[in-house]
Amino acid sequence: MSKRLLLFLGILISLIYADEGMWLMRQVADLQLEEKGFLIPADSIYHPEKNSLTNAIVWLGGCSASLVSSEGLVLTNHHCAYAALQRASAQDGYDYIKNGFLADSPASEIPAPGQRAYILTAIEDVSKDVFRAARNARDLTQRDRMMKQRCKEIEEQTEGSGDIIRCVVVELFEGREFRKYVFNKYEDVRIVYAPPLSIGKYGGDIDNWMWPRHTGDFTFLRIYTDPEGNPAKFDSVNVPLKAASWLKVSSEDLSDGDPAFIIGFPGNTSRYLSAADVEFTLNKHYIPQIEKFKTLLGIMEEMAAVDANAAIRLANSNAGINNIMKKYQGNVDGMRDLDFIAAKRAEEAEIRRFIDSDKKRRERYGDILSGIETLYRERGNFEASDNVLNAFGYYSGLLYYLADYAYEVAKEREKQVQDRTPEFSEIRVREFVERLNYQYLSYYEPYDQRALLLALQTAGSAPEGMFFFSVPGDPENWVKNAYKKTRLGDPEYMRRLFFMNSAQIEALQDPIIQLAVSLYAPKFEQKERMRHWDARMHDYRLRYLELLESFRGKALYPDATGTMRFSYGTVKGYQPRDAVWYLPFSTLSGVIAKDSGIPPFDMPSELRDIRNSGKPGPWIDPDLQDVPCCFLMTGDITNGNSGSAVMNRRGELIGLAFDGNYEAMTSDWMFQEAIQRTIAVDIRYVLFITQKYAKAQWIIDEMGLRSSTEE
Repeated sequence: MSKRLLLFLGILISLIYADEGMWLMRQVADLQLEEKGFLIPADSIYHPEKNSLTNAIVWLGGCSASLVSSEGLVLTNHHCAYAALQRASAQDGYDYIKNGFLADSPASEIPAPGQRAYILTAIEDVSKDVFRAARNARDLTQRDRMMKQRCKEIEEQTEGSGDIIRCVVVELFEGREFRKYVFNKYEDVRIVYAPPLSIGKYGGDIDNWMWPRHTGDFTFLRIYTDPEGNPAKFDSVNVPLKAASWLKVSSEDLSDGDPAFIIGFPGNTSRYLSAADVEFTLNKHYIPQIEKFKTLLGIMEEMAAVDANAAIRLANSNAGINNIMKKYQGNVDGMRDLDFIAAKRAEEAEIRRFIDSDKKRRERYGDILSGIETLYRERGNFEASDNVLNAFGYYSGLLYYLADYAYEVAKEREKQVQDRTPEFSEIRVREFVERLNYQYLSYYEPYDQRALLLALQTAGSAPEGMFFFSVPGDPENWVKNAYKKTRLGDPEYMRRLFFMNSAQIEALQDPIIQLAVSLYAPKFEQKERMRHWDARMHDYRLRYLELLESFRGKALYPDATGTMRFSYGTVKGYQPRDAVWYLPFSTLSGVIAKDSGIPPFDMPSELRDIRNSGKPGPWIDPDLQDVPCCFLMTGDITNGNSGSAVMNRRGELIGLAFDGNYEAMTSDWMFQEAIQRTIAVDIRYVLFITQKYAKAQWIIDEMGLRSSTEE
């Protein structure tokens, strides 16, 4: 057996004892946190009926955040507010990303276009309700459809006819449980302070996912309500949210070995999947997508270099694709370094022996691993056609993407309710249409053309026998003419498409619309085929998770699902490679040492001046004898945790999680206690920048830190 295989199996064994996990809030009470050095009681972290820390945690729809004052002040990562800053820049004709923004007072705070904030109000187990809805299903596919339909109905019934509640019903443990999460939905969110790019994204994509980090990845927002305190859309009469709970900033120093915990909304993990799942994801998803992303980023960077408008409008897409591409590449590197697929198969050999050792286990679980492999072979039969169809979607340009969705909505409305796609919701369509203008703030026509051309070229390179539509003989010329003829660049015209029936859309002599219409039938067929595939895979994965619990001999936390989770650990460095040890803190001196004056290492010169003045305020750590910038801890996070509050043993704010480390990029698939780390921006650096660089003492005061004006 190879050394890498032995290492991997050792990791698996260590998981029985490791402090891993993105735990459900109801599981916090069972974690025996007092034995791990925490002083805050579990019911002060989460309680289903009384005020607790979770009432101060905010979901931003793709990131996490927290309330830090009684007046609705919200603290999150700079990269979590990046989309709002980009839209505001496009809307106002001023580059808030590059230059930053500071309000002089709450009265001068500006809207964060398209940004919503959600505060959790209730969690309810609806498993029996969901299972009951599918009790008469004739097969797995119908069962899956009926359960999804019931989940959607629960969401819509909970939200009602108003527009201030958001409900999400989430499947946990591969469908063993369903829980309803209810949020107050706030649509009036404003920008309070965002540092300039040279602080908020210092180090750029070069430093992304790497340690040591020296970025001030934070932004202050504020939630507003109507005068009665109810969630409301933007209005000049609105007032700051009167928060029932908010986080207090730690007044203690932070040291190596200190316990800490994180509450946020991690997106998705795949900790309990098979070797076949890993192999498919590596070879059929990660590697091809990396190549596609490289092409798209090359187009963006070429355009941004010569057009400032392109740089602003494409900034958020560029950052998002760069981020996910580097994560995918890290997964590829990590899987290859660990010989991950072979190691998973070695574990599965042990699992097969475990199954075979008991008759009841053989009857319940004996078909799982071979069944999963059979499903992937079946999926491989459609690989060529799926590659063509998947080329046309979110990354094939805004205009095609919107036309495709508008036609799909029209076709769904014409079906009987019971025949509609179970996830189809008029509420979600209405929300989508209301927010169309925000999508156009990221629209740049030359890039849109190139993205659609890339999709057509992908289709043109497909094997013979692809019969979905006739690929233009000269795709480049076709795209140029299509964008000359189309009216879809007008948001109001696009909005009207969502109120047309399919025949009316088909009658429009618009080449982009006609392309979407021609692809509807094969795409629908693909979705139905994958629905049947998913239902069968779902059954295997549900039983596989049961099997893993028995095999590993311990209760498991569910994979991340975008819902509120708790993770904990300690402040700790790590050894990335032989003879190298990374300390757990970076500092202001490290920020200055990286400064080259050339982006992305072009820090504001004022930071050097402040350091040289010897008056950095009260933010110096007595052990470091420097202003701490970022720190490492062993907490378990993933995408979606960005902006999550990191708290000390007392439940006081010590930082914001914003990244993981490159050496452990396979963390969505497995937890590696020795090297997996959360990277957080230290709250002392947040406050140092806010007070000493931005001179925004009023924000410091609002957070209850008035004594922090001393030099």
